[in-house]
Amino acid sequence: MSEIFIYILATSGAIFILLAAIGVVRMPDLFLRISVTTKAATLGIGLILVAAAIYFQDTAITSRVLAIILFMLLTAPVGAHMIGRASYFTGVKLWIDSRYDDLKGKYDPKTHKLSSEDKPKKPQKT
Repeated sequence: MSEIFIYILATSGAIFILLAAIGVVRMPDLFLRISVTTKAATLGIGLILVAAAIYFQDTAITSRVLAIILFMLLTAPVGAHMIGRASYFTGVKLWIDSRYDDLKGKYDPKTHKLSSEDKPKKPQKT
């Protein structure tokens, strides 16, 4: 019974990694590619690691698998955010059919600072 569960987890993980690879090729711009690879590849790696932990049934391996999964869940979104932010600020163009650019007009390329229109303004003393 556990072999079937291992096959299902490992195959699902491999399929998600394959979808991430296809997404890298098929997505039209860098920002969509980052999104696809971060989500699908992280899920695929996690499923394969869980399958390995079930297969070996060892406390040492299971603890390492959990540590790797935790590390992936913490670092993949941060890395993707940093790559996307650096790409946007260096002038990588959005896909032509993108509907929203939430940072448009909020970034000053001279000072490299973001401004937010949503911040409440301080009342001025009169």
